Amino acid sequence: MGHKNSAAVKSITDNPSNIFTMKKKHTIRSFSLLSTLIFALSASVNAQNLTDRKTCLSRAQFMYSQIWKHYRVNRYRGLFLEYFPKDTTGKVDYVEGSAVKVKEVSFLWPFSGMVSATNALLHNPSARREYLPYLDSLVIGMEAYKDTSRKPPGYQAYPPAMEKSDRYYDDNGLVGIEYAEAYLNTKKPQYLDRAKLAFNFIISGWTDELGGGVYWLEGHHDQKPACSNGMALLVALKLYEATSDKTYLDWGERFYNWMQTNLKAPNGLFYNDKKTKDGSINATFYTYNTGSVIEAGALLYRFTKQEKYLHDAQDAAKASYDYYHGQQHDPNLEMKIDLPWFVTVLFRGYESLYRIDKNSKYINAIHHDLDYAWKNGRDANGFISHDWTAKKVEIAKHKWLMDEDCIAELYARLSRM
Repeated sequence: MGHKNSAAVKSITDNPSNIFTMKKKHTIRSFSLLSTLIFALSASVNAQNLTDRKTCLSRAQFMYSQIWKHYRVNRYRGLFLEYFPKDTTGKVDYVEGSAVKVKEVSFLWPFSGMVSATNALLHNPSARREYLPYLDSLVIGMEAYKDTSRKPPGYQAYPPAMEKSDRYYDDNGLVGIEYAEAYLNTKKPQYLDRAKLAFNFIISGWTDELGGGVYWLEGHHDQKPACSNGMALLVALKLYEATSDKTYLDWGERFYNWMQTNLKAPNGLFYNDKKTKDGSINATFYTYNTGSVIEAGALLYRFTKQEKYLHDAQDAAKASYDYYHGQQHDPNLEMKIDLPWFVTVLFRGYESLYRIDKNSKYINAIHHDLDYAWKNGRDANGFISHDWTAKKVEIAKHKWLMDEDCIAELYARLSRM
């Protein structure tokens, strides 16, 4: 998932109808009537030209339908292509090793985006009945990645029936998050059991090296990244939400504290990873690494009512917006788009925080950029450019599943804001 190592970015059934200041003093973080009115006024100004809920849902449904139409692989129920048009000559640069070729179906990471898009659609009452059957089909696909030949069981990067492949702790984090969400959406116990299985695999990788945390993938002990630990953190908290078992809350706080101690930068963002050899830092900032911690802070505040978690989330949200707004980016956009799915994880953090403090500045910025991409950056099939710009060379490229399924998720989330 994401920048699984410091050298590379994660770059393919049935047919239905993604700063440089110190912490502010607590005195300016009050939830006074005045600050609430300021947030509301700011939101109303920023939201003037944004699409409404109905349009957002329509766009989510359109994109979802197009993905099923063009990416699904008829031979394998519930599985999808890595790229459309189909491309088996290219390379996949987001897994361990070099010269890994695009394969017959997608790797687990981009596939997981289809499950998260479905879970997001299920949160909208008007879409729930329509999309429940697709969750069932996607779960068949998800289980195709499960590996029980190694202990503890877990989910590997490519379906075991096709080949043996590595098992990534961050991939299992995504599986755990989506199964926990599926359980919260349906209350089916098998989904909860599978979320627990994925989490048990993750914590089997926890070691005392660097004071705790998990590695990137099983058997490789060179780094402890934000992607693995951030997703593990969210699985733990979602399992706590689903079960009220304090064991999961304790694990959540444990992962959270490790992230704060080891990967938080002076500018309030989160570094990509820490090397186990010498404790050196990969000082790269990707949107999703900070996004996972913002969402975790909001969840921890909900569960514990400890103000420090809310303040942490607000500080990280402001720092991330300031940083990515300040980076060089297309003048038509509000923020630097590093990877659409990374930005989707950041949006999840902003959304979780918005539901507490009602400051819509950050979600409006992403909404604005998504709307621009929708209106200006789509190809003949409706798929969006990788960088959300109107550049013809980007629009003409093969489209990666991960870049498109997150669009359906984002618009589904916006349809209920």
